[in-house]
Amino acid sequence: MALWLVRAGSHGEYETRFLEDSKVYLTWGGGFSIDLNQLTTKKDLTKHVEGIYPNGKPGKIRNATGQIWTFIHKIKLNDWIILPSKHKSAIHIGKVTGSLTFDLTKGSSYSHFYQIEWFATDIPRSNFDQDILYSFGAFMTVCQIKRNDAELRIRAMHKNNWHVTTQSITQATNDEDGIDTEVNDLEQIALDQIAKIILAKFKGHGMARLVNAILEAQGYTTHVSPEGPDKGIDILAAPGPMGFGEPRICVQVKSGDTPLDTPTLNQLIGTMQNVQAKHGLFVSWGGFKSSVDKEKATQFFRVRLWDRDDLIEQLLDNYEKLDANIRAELPLKRIWTVTYAENDD
Repeated sequence: MALWLVRAGSHGEYETRFLEDSKVYLTWGGGFSIDLNQLTTKKDLTKHVEGIYPNGKPGKIRNATGQIWTFIHKIKLNDWIILPSKHKSAIHIGKVTGSLTFDLTKGSSYSHFYQIEWFATDIPRSNFDQDILYSFGAFMTVCQIKRNDAELRIRAMHKNNWHVTTQSITQATNDEDGIDTEVNDLEQIALDQIAKIILAKFKGHGMARLVNAILEAQGYTTHVSPEGPDKGIDILAAPGPMGFGEPRICVQVKSGDTPLDTPTLNQLIGTMQNVQAKHGLFVSWGGFKSSVDKEKATQFFRVRLWDRDDLIEQLLDNYEKLDANIRAELPLKRIWTVTYAENDD
């Protein structure tokens, strides 16, 4: 059994469809209107890809052919699928429960698919070791995850409630399909590295201290609850030199690695009423379950939700205005690098 990375579009535009349909689709370039199973050799598939990209460079044709071939011919029953979320700081994992199906009735984007049992969704990225996250950051739509005993270690995490266990590490062999998996999402790698530092230095009540520093940098006057039982209040914030302005914000901060469900959101909403705050900010390092995501529209004018990536985004946006002590604990430097579009050669 193998471990495969499959992306739901370059911007995660198919992610909800993947999860709700319990499928992974070959959405490459808008999909395919012919049954690719009929192209039984890689040479035949290459000719078909060259017809789709008549001006494509050899590297692009080679990468596209290799990834499409992998999706059509390499993924097998009971293999595991890794789906990194583009909407939250989370990983979804499922098991292939059927063979490749071709069905044009729902359009070419959904014509080739595998049935999937999504047995683990919303696993926080911070639960995974950095080298595993490197593999998840490959700029590929489809590729096998096999470096550093990835399959063995992820299966061990599954048995350990998605927490890291000690496993032996070996170096993987090169990809025989000619797919360049060495080009990684450098931005995501940097975010994961920053996240590791934050988690090491601001675990527990320290996370509230970091959020408080960001709010102060944004111009809020704040009150931080002391460490210990907080009755659902970690921070109170409002504009103005004395904090008498609007909006009044009640902030709850959770530094754990477990995605939070709707009861915790409802608790925050109840606490907002108790302290006469019209607005709430819920910061959850471990993210939120899909049930909470569905409440975003309902609570849009009252509550904002920050997961790990949202917190880091706010940190970076306000870094130069942060307290000097916080910047000393989190020494960061802005750099420029070349960006790669997905599927570019």
